[in-house]
Amino acid sequence: MIHTATRYRTLLALLSSAALLVLLGSGMVGSVGIPLAELPAALAGEGGMASTLLDLRLGRACAAFATGAALALAGVMMQALLRNPLADPYVLGISSGAAVGALAALLGGAALWMVDLGALAGAVGVSAVLYLLARRDLGGGALRDAPADPNTLLLTGVILAAACMALVTLMLSIAPESRLRGMVFWMVGDLSGAGWRVLPWLILAGALLFALRSARQLNVMALHADAAATLGVDVGRLRRSLFICSGILTASAVTTAGSIGFVGLIVPHACRHAFGPDHRVLLPAAAITGGAFLVLADTLARTVLAPQQLPVGVLTSLIGVPVFLFQLHQLKLRRP
Repeated sequence: MIHTATRYRTLLALLSSAALLVLLGSGMVGSVGIPLAELPAALAGEGGMASTLLDLRLGRACAAFATGAALALAGVMMQALLRNPLADPYVLGISSGAAVGALAALLGGAALWMVDLGALAGAVGVSAVLYLLARRDLGGGALRDAPADPNTLLLTGVILAAACMALVTLMLSIAPESRLRGMVFWMVGDLSGAGWRVLPWLILAGALLFALRSARQLNVMALHADAAATLGVDVGRLRRSLFICSGILTASAVTTAGSIGFVGLIVPHACRHAFGPDHRVLLPAAAITGGAFLVLADTLARTVLAPQQLPVGVLTSLIGVPVFLFQLHQLKLRRP
């Protein structure tokens, strides 16, 4: 047991160190690079233009890290909640609700903070409707510990997402040309306007703390889904907590950067393949890996065609599709 705990701590320390290097590398890379020799002075705020560039880039990189970590952590929770390896943070329509709120604000010419508020309101609204429609399968009905049917929750989310996307299509079709570009960029995920933000980090820290405290229960529920209640797990409460926590993480990520696909799907799969299914290490490993992955993708998005910047959601999809197909092929080969 001590050996296993030491191995877990070493693994997480290595992942954290790699993520820190990715963040620093993102701050140094751009259309105007920062030489390694000038990095200490820039970090100390004594590097003039280098300090200014580093501050701007690190603010964006930290926002990307918090967003990627939130999506990956929400992906692990959603897969545990739905007992479906294909589940991701957007599968229940929370992202689509955020898109309706944000695009309605953009269509009305609202300020940036009102766009963020609209996205948050849309995500919370869809989450509330989803909970009311499927509360029995989240342990909120009369049979709190009865076996849940994840398909009911999943199908309800899919239908709500379809309704939200119909509204999104309507708004895009009537939007004036002057606002259409910004709306499309938001839809595919964009971090160009992101900077230093405290709230996403507070949400991520709280969600990660909850996840780590619930890791043993998640292991029991994953291995003994039908008998988890008899083994001492409050199944209904755990389902509701997973739903609420993953919903808040998704709302935070979408509010910060728009809809960024595949991070919450491929990162949990990759971490589960590399580090095993134990949620005590899978949850923090997925959060760190997801954050570092999105920082790398965003660095490519702003440098590959510099000075032109690409929406980061396009790159995550281009990377995510072949990676996911490869993971799916590997899973198929391992089956007897």
